[in-house]
Amino acid sequence: MAGAWGFAQWPGLVEAAELIKFERRGCPWCKAWDKEIGPIYPKTDIGKRAPLRRVDLDAGLPPGLTLKRPIRYTPTFVLVEDGSELDRIEGYPGEDFFWGRAERLLERLPGSP
Repeated sequence: MAGAWGFAQWPGLVEAAELIKFERRGCPWCKAWDKEIGPIYPKTDIGKRAPLRRVDLDAGLPPGLTLKRPIRYTPTFVLVEDGSELDRIEGYPGEDFFWGRAERLLERLPGSP
């Protein structure tokens, strides 16, 4: 497993267990997430189990990614394992909502308690 270092080397590859944040330039909810959650996300247990990768929705999907349905809203957070979507969070109505949903997303990962 390459981890975050592998993403820097191979930005198009989809690794095991990551949270992909689909965003668009000018999205006010994306900016709110960046301000409220972004700086602390990688320091949390959730962030360590599912490192964040940002994808500009207007640039298209990363190669090797299989989604259950199209992305329609930004931000949309997609939990991916081995290139396939497990589940997602659509939108960002606030910090409490995000953390609760993120915890439930990680329960979908194999080996979760």
